[in-house]
Amino acid sequence: MTGTPCCRRPGRLARAAALLLLTLLLPLSGCNTNAIYQDNLYNPPVYWGTHVVKKGENLYRIAWRYGRDYRELGNANGLAPPWNLQVGQVLRLDKKGRIPESTRTASAPRSTAPAPRPKAVTQRPKATTPPSTRTTRPAGSASGSSQTVANVRWHWPHGGTVIAGYSTSGKVNKGIDIAGKPGDAVKAAANGNVVYAGSGLLGYGNLIIVNHNEHYLSAYAHNRKILVQEGEDVKAGQVIAELGSTGTDKPMLHFEIRKNGNPVDPSRYLPRR
Repeated sequence: MTGTPCCRRPGRLARAAALLLLTLLLPLSGCNTNAIYQDNLYNPPVYWGTHVVKKGENLYRIAWRYGRDYRELGNANGLAPPWNLQVGQVLRLDKKGRIPESTRTASAPRSTAPAPRPKAVTQRPKATTPPSTRTTRPAGSASGSSQTVANVRWHWPHGGTVIAGYSTSGKVNKGIDIAGKPGDAVKAAANGNVVYAGSGLLGYGNLIIVNHNEHYLSAYAHNRKILVQEGEDVKAGQVIAELGSTGTDKPMLHFEIRKNGNPVDPSRYLPRR
């Protein structure tokens, strides 16, 4: 009897060693792991493992999940605009790409022709007030005012009270949470193009992602109903969804802004109320 536990110990040690090895190897294989899906528990960016493309996924949605810039992730996998993917295609997350130079430049090339010589003026010009980054009450505004940052004129997507702010420590919040009633209008925060509309990202419920330019994306989560489709152009202040509680425990709008794939504080972009 005294020798029985001793005989069993090697088996237990072997199982423990195998379990430890499996735990260490899982992050390396990293194929759509649950840890990454839990966006409120796991904070991207992710630079390990792989992702197998599923039906309905596009590069914007995948890059958003892993906290990557879609251009950088595409470049890391040898992709180019319009970033077409195939179901079953394996994207490597352990490779870091670069943002193609063509997307860094402005849409209009800088002219090399010499500037024309200004005409002489016979009277002193009137003083003008320099334009402010905060404009007031443009037509179609979501909240009556806007603020221009990086050539994007931002508006509030909903007029409700902010119940949770942006946070990078403690309880991480990659955006802001805005209170509202079910069915309230959710509006586009700026002009752009809808690059994702669906419920494929856990923790976000019914989600809309809008691409505004080569640097900025915005997201609208927990919607009750999505009113736009992928590929659709939207205007600032346009109603794109109905506020809801999908993916959360109470009606709210979770709003994010990401610059080059990284979450930023929306309160620094939205106008003061």
